[in-house]
Amino acid sequence: MRDLPPPEPEEPEDRPGEGHLEPIGPGPLVVAGMLGMVLGWIWHPLAEWILGSAPLVGWLQAAVLFFVAAFLGALAWATHRTVQVRRERLAAQQALNRLVLARACALVGALVAGVYVGYAVSWLGSPAELAGQRIWRSLLAAAGGVVTVVSGKLLERACRVPKTDPHP
Repeated sequence: MRDLPPPEPEEPEDRPGEGHLEPIGPGPLVVAGMLGMVLGWIWHPLAEWILGSAPLVGWLQAAVLFFVAAFLGALAWATHRTVQVRRERLAAQQALNRLVLARACALVGALVAGVYVGYAVSWLGSPAELAGQRIWRSLLAAAGGVVTVVSGKLLERACRVPKTDPHP
């Protein structure tokens, strides 16, 4: 047998899990939304049993969700302008913080949207005096949660480092 030369090291591949993060897919967002729907649906009878009456959904809950979505949207736009348009680099810690914020807000937005949808569904067909108000305000807050998910996904996308242009 003759001696073979040592194998050449393989070229590093762009595989997930080796220094690269994949965007959060629809699976975790759907699971968070479904879990939220179950929790919101259960909350109505549970709150009536524990507290004696189900809580009202105020305008403030929806307003806060829309404010968070607007903040994320503005941050996504600023990040997109910095990274994608002007081709500037963010500090590593700053980019990581924005990415973590984007992912967390997308997941929590899906969970919260699900909770409010589940709470609204639990009131369908109820003869309670404020059932209609609870349904519409819950659906408005759920819309705020969905907009938060969209803004979080936009910020996550804005954090992507552009591939170098082979033809400058």
